[in-house]
Amino acid sequence: MPEAQPHANTPHPADPAREDATRTEDAGTSPLFPAFLDLRGRPVLVVGGGAVARRKIAALLPTGARVRVGAPEFSPEVAAWAAEGRIELLTGRFEPAWLDDVWLAIAATDDPDANRAVATAAEARRIWANVVDDAPLCSFQVPARIERGPLQIAISSGGGAPMLARHLREKLETDLDESLGALGDLLVRHRHRIRMRIPDTGVRRRFFDAVLRSDVQSLLRRGDAAAGEQRLLALLEASADLNARGRVALVGAGPGDAGLLTLRGLRLLNEADVILHDRLVSADVLELARRDAERIEVGKEAGHHHVPQEGIHALMLEHARAGRRVVRLKGGDGFIFGRGGEELEFLRAHDIDFEVVPGITAALACAAYAGIPLTHRDHAQSVRFVTAHGKQEDDGLDWAGFAREKQTLAFYMGVSGLERVRARLLAHGRAASTPCALVENGSRAGQRVVVGTLDDLPECARRHDIRSPALLFVGEVAALAARLHWFGDAPLVAEARAADVPDAAAALAEAA
Repeated sequence: MPEAQPHANTPHPADPAREDATRTEDAGTSPLFPAFLDLRGRPVLVVGGGAVARRKIAALLPTGARVRVGAPEFSPEVAAWAAEGRIELLTGRFEPAWLDDVWLAIAATDDPDANRAVATAAEARRIWANVVDDAPLCSFQVPARIERGPLQIAISSGGGAPMLARHLREKLETDLDESLGALGDLLVRHRHRIRMRIPDTGVRRRFFDAVLRSDVQSLLRRGDAAAGEQRLLALLEASADLNARGRVALVGAGPGDAGLLTLRGLRLLNEADVILHDRLVSADVLELARRDAERIEVGKEAGHHHVPQEGIHALMLEHARAGRRVVRLKGGDGFIFGRGGEELEFLRAHDIDFEVVPGITAALACAAYAGIPLTHRDHAQSVRFVTAHGKQEDDGLDWAGFAREKQTLAFYMGVSGLERVRARLLAHGRAASTPCALVENGSRAGQRVVVGTLDDLPECARRHDIRSPALLFVGEVAALAARLHWFGDAPLVAEARAADVPDAAAALAEAA
């Protein structure tokens, strides 16, 4: 067996001791790269002959690895495996020569010095090594695993919280039906036939979706393997029907917190062939999508359209006509200042099937995460959603209506229009002391809330460098954020100059 070529180009540390100290210091701070190794016919060294080593050997044997086990003495079961010719024994204390031709090493002794010697020697030879229960010495971790036939699920905490990984494994063991193993075996057996019958990846994905929605697994669960196989082959014969027309799903992604995405939205993201997403769709939401889906950013921001609306229409049409499942993923809700209606009109005009999945619009989420009730029996009997990007004097907005009390105004806008909003509201009679709140990055990890009054609104934004994406809330309920906030940092509160609503004034004063 040749030496381990995959390690040949790995930089050798100039100072192994320093490198080891760095790994120890950084342990748990960097994510591990998950991988499943093909160890068939490849030498693997296990140092240790007791119970822990026995468990590691038992996990390695089914992989087809050529397992070497080195220790001064061996448990009866380990000795029995050697007698059966399943493993090779190396008797004595660890020597670096044991690593000759080895691809992988596991140190599983109760001697910390011996374990460290294995890790150091393996590092010098660029061989991946695991030291049981000593994460800083490991160059790879052995994950907790769930096995269902050819299906394996690995869980790792990077060695930092093994009990948590084991807890999740136990939970998944009960959640994942044993019939998944039989289904996996069946799909592996017919893999070549499936690929030949359905060469298109998108159609093949829909075939697998159809299999999972069918009764194949229930037939396997009750032990009728023949009927399950017949059902699978029948679905395969009918797979030509799956190459149907493409379709578009208009999905609201919410304001940023991935936990606010609807179940239907999540399901469609996992079925999508193509995702056309806005700039404001958070990375956390996109992480929930299929890994192999094509992602195209079509976002817009002030003064710059990454893809014009006509281009978005063209992309939807192109991919849907190619038979693909398209998700048009929009921040917030597609029907609240999102031009979703225009996109559906275009799809309808071109005879493209579509569906709509509403999202939690930014005003609802940002207000909730800032502790601002949009309506309140004492302070606000109505709420109005307003977009105020226009700069012309006659913008068509009902500023006189906006100036009335006992209502909440939620402005979808950049922070650049605050001077104009203040001037229009004051000119139409809204009190200068009306509470206001600016919510930046609502529902996200970097959320910031500034609470002040209409009079000092633009100055507050400048003082705290509030930037888009941000929403403005105007009305008595805005002051309640000062004491009802629950997410992220406490609001930044400007001094209240006056207040027409006693409870709101008290909230401002209390927070200040």
